[in-house]
Amino acid sequence: MSSRHLTRGRDSRIEGYYVLTTVVPQRRRVLADPRCAACLVDSLRYVENMGLSDSFAWVVMPDHLHWLVQLRDGTLARLMGTLKSRSSRLLGQHFGVQTPLWQPSYFDHAVRTEDAIRRHALYILGNPVRAGLAVQLDEYPFAWCRWSLR
Repeated sequence: MSSRHLTRGRDSRIEGYYVLTTVVPQRRRVLADPRCAACLVDSLRYVENMGLSDSFAWVVMPDHLHWLVQLRDGTLARLMGTLKSRSSRLLGQHFGVQTPLWQPSYFDHAVRTEDAIRRHALYILGNPVRAGLAVQLDEYPFAWCRWSLR
């Protein structure tokens, strides 16, 4: 299915909360390199500093990103486009990562309640544990949450 079809019905509400997921093509483990993962984390902070988003939780997995975010300005497409563009450019310049770094589309899920925000944050932080990359939630170096979930 083309990325054009995936955007049908997509809702970009300012102040809305979303879980966003984007994947490296062919599930290449580009982000397993800690330098590359750190570069993506810097890109997450960059879009937040631009005023496009407020992050609540994220995890950089070896081949994808999960991100719980509140949209502050623009659209989800602009937010993801800015993140993907910046991270692709920096990873290409500094580490020779081949482009495209990201698949053209992304998955989004609107989060509608405060209880769901915490559940999604816990799910995101649990990804490294479920994948066998960590034993406990606070052990994985490329996972972050705004508040303690313990």
